[in-house]
Amino acid sequence: MKITILAVGKAKGKPEAILALEYIKRLPWRISIIEVEEKKPLSGQERMDSEGQKILKALPENVLVVALDKSGEVYSSSMFAKAIQKWQLAGHSHIAFIIGGADGLSQAVYEVSTKKLSFGAMTWPHQLARVMLLEQLYRSHAILSGHPYHK
Repeated sequence: MKITILAVGKAKGKPEAILALEYIKRLPWRISIIEVEEKKPLSGQERMDSEGQKILKALPENVLVVALDKSGEVYSSSMFAKAIQKWQLAGHSHIAFIIGGADGLSQAVYEVSTKKLSFGAMTWPHQLARVMLLEQLYRSHAILSGHPYHK
């Protein structure tokens, strides 16, 4: 399986990036992180729309698109693992998770998203959301392969 994390903002050299790389090393799935960034000083909606265009342009073809959003579904770790398994069994060999910027995701990104996933009602820093997603992907793999990590 291939997983793409398409995220707004650069993480290079930050502690969160180092931790994200550690989880990527542990996972047997092919993981890639694509970062997009809007450097122009734009208003909230303009920035969100511009970031959305960059996300859509960078989005690989033939992927199941899952947007991380506060209004998305909240899964337990076991439920998330089952969802990944269900997506795989449905023929999806490539999943793209989208993490927006400070203003959120544009409507255009929501329109191409098949699913919305939430880490709960709390707001999390976008760099930390990457690590949380990667940890849950690692935990999902452990659950699906019967490894005791999840316990």
